[in-house]
Amino acid sequence: MKRLGILSDTHLNGPDPYLDRIIAEQFPDVDLIIHAGDLVHLSALDVFTEMGKEVVAVCGNMDGPDVRSSFPTQRIIRIEGLLIGIMHGWGSPVGIRQRIRDSFETVDAVIYGHTHEAFIGTEGGVFFFNPGSPTDSRFTSMRSMGIMIIDGDSLKGEIITL
Repeated sequence: MKRLGILSDTHLNGPDPYLDRIIAEQFPDVDLIIHAGDLVHLSALDVFTEMGKEVVAVCGNMDGPDVRSSFPTQRIIRIEGLLIGIMHGWGSPVGIRQRIRDSFETVDAVIYGHTHEAFIGTEGGVFFFNPGSPTDSRFTSMRSMGIMIIDGDSLKGEIITL
């Protein structure tokens, strides 16, 4: 079984004590951190290095040059035999999951961001997970992040409201 800490849309120009505290409280026992883009600046990931956590990330539409040169716009990782697509997303929230899904040939799950609105659900046989934003509640009424649990071929997600 693997526990993944999932976040997106942190929109930070540097380390942030609030986010560092929230991450330390919510992600102490995760096996991997996945950031679905819009970090804005690489130093936003410093907290994970300090925690000794491995981070897998993609860049988003608001990311600066340091992030864009460090991470791809999309990637696929394999965890316990499942293929997990990771992409920030783009454009209108309407139809975003289908646009992202169409960007991947074959995946079991997709982790995405961009909308700042948390979402967990299965569409067309693909498990979708958007953790929302832990720092920015534009476009939604809450700040959030999440946990994804992969156990064999079983996927579960939990949104953590902040």
